[in-house]
Amino acid sequence: MNDPFLNLKKSMKKNVFKDLSFTDERKTRVNEAIQAKRSSSSLHSFSEETILSILKSLQIEAKHGFEISTQLFQKEEQSFLHNEGQLYTLLHFLENKEVLVSMWREDKKYYALTAKGRKYLAADTKKGYAKQPFLLKDLLEEASL
Repeated sequence: MNDPFLNLKKSMKKNVFKDLSFTDERKTRVNEAIQAKRSSSSLHSFSEETILSILKSLQIEAKHGFEISTQLFQKEEQSFLHNEGQLYTLLHFLENKEVLVSMWREDKKYYALTAKGRKYLAADTKKGYAKQPFLLKDLLEEASL
């Protein structure tokens, strides 16, 4: 049986990558990006405002990741700038903590608040109330990577 990808690498070298070159400047930028990613991924923490911004963006309706990301950027939330993947890591964490629930619609994964997520939002509006059952601070500590 013929492997359809057998000559793909050779073909790509001849056509796709023939004009691609790595200048010293490009190599330096790639190395800097890798170093920055290593240092940020080893100890990444999310702020309370970041989590609240995500929860607030889902307050009215379910949204997919790109919609959430776009809304965060519009509100000048910069936590996921140059690292949008961390948003999905946080969404997955919040889903595991049953703060969010996800569903697939038309090949996109949508996220919505659960009752627990709505309680986190409600607790945030009642800051200062001594017996808050849902402390965002606890969730935030767990979410810190």
